Amino acid sequence: MTPFLLYIARAGLYLGLFYAFYLLVMRRTTFFGLNRVLLLAGSYLCLLLPVIRLRTVDAVGMARELTVVGTEWEPSAAASKAFPWPEVLLALYVCGAAGALTLYLVSAWKVNRLIRRGEKTVLEDCTLVLLEENVPSFSWGRTVVMNRQDLEQNPAIFAHEQMHVRCRHTVDLLLFFPLQVVFWWNFLVWIAREELQLLHEYQADEGVIQKGIDATQYQLLLVRKAVGEQRFSLASGFQHAKLKNRIAMMLKPTTAGWMRWSYLALIPVLATFMFACNPKKSAEKPVPAEESEASESLPTKADAALYQEAGAVPYAMVGVKPSFEGGGADKFSHWVNSQLKYPEHAIDDRVEGRITMRFTVDADGSVRNVKVLKGVRKDLDEMALSVVSASPKWEPGRNAEGEAVPVTIVFPIIFQLK
Repeated sequence: MTPFLLYIARAGLYLGLFYAFYLLVMRRTTFFGLNRVLLLAGSYLCLLLPVIRLRTVDAVGMARELTVVGTEWEPSAAASKAFPWPEVLLALYVCGAAGALTLYLVSAWKVNRLIRRGEKTVLEDCTLVLLEENVPSFSWGRTVVMNRQDLEQNPAIFAHEQMHVRCRHTVDLLLFFPLQVVFWWNFLVWIAREELQLLHEYQADEGVIQKGIDATQYQLLLVRKAVGEQRFSLASGFQHAKLKNRIAMMLKPTTAGWMRWSYLALIPVLATFMFACNPKKSAEKPVPAEESEASESLPTKADAALYQEAGAVPYAMVGVKPSFEGGGADKFSHWVNSQLKYPEHAIDDRVEGRITMRFTVDADGSVRNVKVLKGVRKDLDEMALSVVSASPKWEPGRNAEGEAVPVTIVFPIIFQLK
């Protein structure tokens, strides 16, 4: 998977966790303005969390694998036939993002076409567009679109739409739109957008009631106008969905101010999730740099019996590791790489692969008992055997008493055509 898709996946997980916290805790309160700000700010904060690393990988036996690459050549035929999963996933992701963008542009085009058809009146704080046909009222930017009959018979509808304009709810929807395009695959993002629009309705309803309009009559108007009518999904509208939630929120007592402190519980939740997404540091002593190159390929204590040779100590268990020309096994890898020659027939046949070798560095530093544990093809195996067998002497490994002892090493060689 490409780094971009990995980032998108991690950010999507953080967004999902944040939205779940919002749905469980924050949406129950009457802090409409605060919830609106935190919903947007928290969403964009989640985009930064994947690039923050609280800890780094520092585990014994998990360092880079020691590899040797042969002569550079064009990619092999076998490699070119491998199914390109990263490219397919990226293509699917781009198609989904393009689909989300298309839905937005179509909705914007419909809203703009409707606004151009109406009779415009410029007021102090907005532009009123009146239509003769029976359409649900809505606001977009500083424009309020209404049916002329609604304006004459139900002034509360216009007051509601004015609140949307004054609170700049369109700005919220525009800021949230990139999240919908980038994280179109995360259903919680779409739920969060609905919650954001619901917050807009709560705020507008609260503003209308504070103007002195009778709450009961206003609620009856909501029911009457919402039944059977549709609205534009892009804009803020009077007939917003989840009518039951809006009426229940109007009847709900104001949330106690101390409940704002409960929002701080989100900090340890996100921090815990960030720690869980980063590997833990090992409590053991770190592997020295000259040993880290080979540590993943070499046997651990758990599988020492698998590679142990009679009279030899596994590399992972010896007190002082063998060294090659003043360096560790990484130095040996560079020497092997300088000696390897890609067999001509393997080049012609585009053969690649990984060979796992095992050899013993004797107490006098000489290399003996060179074997192929897992081969690729006879000519490649023989080339690897001949090079490792011709190794110059090593500085032998030593036990806890300082005595030179034979040490078994498992060493991978990768033949790769580039």
